[in-house]
Amino acid sequence: MSSPPGPGGAPAPAHLAGREKRRPQPATDNALRTGQCIQLKSVDLNRVIKLLEDSNSNNEEDGQLETVKKVVKQYETGLPLKDLAQIFKILNLCAEKIQDQEAFIEPTCEILKLCGLPFLKKKLSDEVNYTPITLELIAQLGYLMRVPSSQVRIQICKCIISFYHTEPPNKQLAGVNCKLMMKAHAASRICSHLNDADPSGQLLFRSSEILWNLLANMSKEEIVNQLSNLECIYALKEVFVNLLMHGFRHYDRQLRNDLLVIATLIAENPEAPMIESGFTKQLILLATFNEVKSHNPLVRGLKLTYSYEDFELKKLLFNMVAVLAKDLCAVQLLNEGKVVLALFHYVKPNEKLGVRDWSAAQYEELQLHAIATLASVAPLLVDDYMTCQGNTRLLMFLEWCVGQDPFFGQGNCFHGAGGRGNKLAQMRYSLRVLRPVVSLCDEAVNLDLCDQGAINQLLDILKHIANKSKEKEDAIVLEIQTDILLILSTLCENDLHRKELFGCEGVDILMPFMKMDPNKLYSGLGHNRLLFSTLDSLWCCVMGCYITEDYFLRKEGIFLLLDLLALKQKNICNLILGILIEFCDNSKTASHINTWRGKKDQTAASLLIHLWKQEELELGVKRDQHGRIVDAKKPLVGSFQEQQGVIPMSANCPSIAIMEVSENMRAKIYSVLCKLGFENLPGLSAKDFVTLAVIRRYLDFKVGEVWSEICAELKEETFRPVTPDEEALKVISEASENVGKMVATLQTEMLESQQHQELQEEKKVYSKIQAIHKQREMVNKSWEDFLTRTSNYEALKKAKRLQEKSIEASRSKSRRQNATLHSTEIKGLNTTIASGRLVTVESTPSELTGGPLADTDLALRKLSVRGGALKKIKGVKVLDPLKKDSVSVK
Repeated sequence: MSSPPGPGGAPAPAHLAGREKRRPQPATDNALRTGQCIQLKSVDLNRVIKLLEDSNSNNEEDGQLETVKKVVKQYETGLPLKDLAQIFKILNLCAEKIQDQEAFIEPTCEILKLCGLPFLKKKLSDEVNYTPITLELIAQLGYLMRVPSSQVRIQICKCIISFYHTEPPNKQLAGVNCKLMMKAHAASRICSHLNDADPSGQLLFRSSEILWNLLANMSKEEIVNQLSNLECIYALKEVFVNLLMHGFRHYDRQLRNDLLVIATLIAENPEAPMIESGFTKQLILLATFNEVKSHNPLVRGLKLTYSYEDFELKKLLFNMVAVLAKDLCAVQLLNEGKVVLALFHYVKPNEKLGVRDWSAAQYEELQLHAIATLASVAPLLVDDYMTCQGNTRLLMFLEWCVGQDPFFGQGNCFHGAGGRGNKLAQMRYSLRVLRPVVSLCDEAVNLDLCDQGAINQLLDILKHIANKSKEKEDAIVLEIQTDILLILSTLCENDLHRKELFGCEGVDILMPFMKMDPNKLYSGLGHNRLLFSTLDSLWCCVMGCYITEDYFLRKEGIFLLLDLLALKQKNICNLILGILIEFCDNSKTASHINTWRGKKDQTAASLLIHLWKQEELELGVKRDQHGRIVDAKKPLVGSFQEQQGVIPMSANCPSIAIMEVSENMRAKIYSVLCKLGFENLPGLSAKDFVTLAVIRRYLDFKVGEVWSEICAELKEETFRPVTPDEEALKVISEASENVGKMVATLQTEMLESQQHQELQEEKKVYSKIQAIHKQREMVNKSWEDFLTRTSNYEALKKAKRLQEKSIEASRSKSRRQNATLHSTEIKGLNTTIASGRLVTVESTPSELTGGPLADTDLALRKLSVRGGALKKIKGVKVLDPLKKDSVSVK
């Protein structure tokens, strides 16, 4: 039987699981699930067996199959223990017929499926009475492996496996006692008679069993409501105290613990008169009597052993305290019972225990359970917390958690998850106590904490945890880091001195958290909570202190913030934008924001405008395809806001237009861009500028929207303002609409200007392309002419004549008298390339060759004959005529 949920809707503690197995009663739930009865029609199984034994003709096969199917249908919810012998007889008969009649394979498999379901009992004694025969019948399943059918053999294997992995039948029994008992208020009636005289000694046990079954099988809330009356609670209290004081058997202690679990479930109901009955006061006394000395007669002679049942009782009492703490009416009783002092008894390093003490694993479980309970109680009893020097004890305990003490946690219990071989579980629950206490913002508590060096100690723990968890991050480590950051945020939020204590060391710790892999945000381990607490710490512990702000900027922290903003995760964008607004009060921040570049060289201004567009798209704001204003009267109103209409409200209630400011990011985007300035923003396209025109007028539009709402509200309430006010409202409305029209006109001009600019640039590109093509054509024509001149001598001569005519035509026609004309041509040269004014030839000395122009007409006229043969010219270097327009000759 599954145990009912624990307090607060959480699963019941692990030590309650399997409670039925420890019970001394003979019957177990392997048979009928408790709370149900068998209401089956009477079936003559002996007649079915006789039919299968006597009929051998094939003509009777259909009748036999039909009869067996009726049996399967009759027992589809499970086989009763009393009918098992006959069912197995039918099973064996069907198996024998398979060799000759394969049609019996299917009913045989169906009966085997029923054998895999939990067997049903009608009486508690059935399980004992039918156990021997049941064991013998189950053993017969192995003999059925002789059947020559793979389907049957596979089903036998599945049946055996189902003994260890039982699944409930698809169809429940028709009759359900628990439902009828609940309608009859059986829970209340049974509980109120727990103390009745009982010569048999079975009343208390049977009553407890029925209450458990009702809680397990029916609505827990309904059953608890039936038990939440003074008569039931009085009876339950007397029985519990009697078992606690006088019960000495193992069975008595188990029953005592079971009744305490039922009392815990009742205590969860705020309507239950637990305090009025005096049960609450008694339970608080029992939970603390070992740690806090008391002269109350109830506990004067009471001693708990170190047995497992008493260990369970201690944990259940701690659990009860946590449940009672949810009722503010019980706080005074918790104070009088010195619960905080008792729980702090366990907030100390694990010491070597004596022989007759709890074992190390048990003490660790009690310690963690006590600290977890303290997390619920301490915020309610702050005065007791301070009286017990709670801050000092927790800080000393945290110091032990990060110390080199050779203690190694067992990690076996629910609260010890992730704490095996380390002290993470102790650290985790100590911080769970400290966080809600600090979040109360009690100045005396927080001042005492800071005076003891809590800020530096918590930063040291963060560094210690970071070094330990570099290889592997788990949910426990992330929770510890998150809690520490939240504690630091609360301590430093409004205190400059504490922000200075957080200092550069704290900034260095925050930076790696801001660099976490974005894919981890959806890992389910708690990275998203860690990121939120990091940003919260940045806002509360860094901003407002110029030293840490400047250090954060030097460490390129603004770039990390914008990287996170570029993820466009809506749940963190609002927080990041708020941080950026605050940071922009620092004059150095704007340059960092403008310097940042994201993917595809995106700028911060472009990112902010993109977020604005995305926000307006989600809000359903009317814009055309280019982002221009469509409705000049309502330039910011979204579709949802427009559907809401105007609802008349009192003056102290914010209107929809005002509430809308805090429900989206547009106001924050506007504020950041105001800090940066709307001029000279880098990396914006024409459409970005169109949107920027709207952003720039956001405040004007919002003011106009509020005035429009006022007018609509007056009209809705059929209230006419006085004439001057009415005229003023009309002027304001017209002015707001004119602003919208002006921005729309400006947007159109921007788009037209951009279109004109794009057209001019397009023309320039086409002109450049045309020039390139023309140049290529000229080069090709020049090359063709060159090839013609070099391959056709007549063409070369023609070109030479044209060149000479051109040269002659370029000369001046007027000549002075007696002027000497010098020829500019060298006879004998067959070239159409213009000669330079300077020729340099590197060659053999002229005295050996007769000069460089020895083979020309000029040489024939001037060359003097000398002895020796002419030699070949070694080399001639002709300079580029386009560069020098000359040839150098040596």
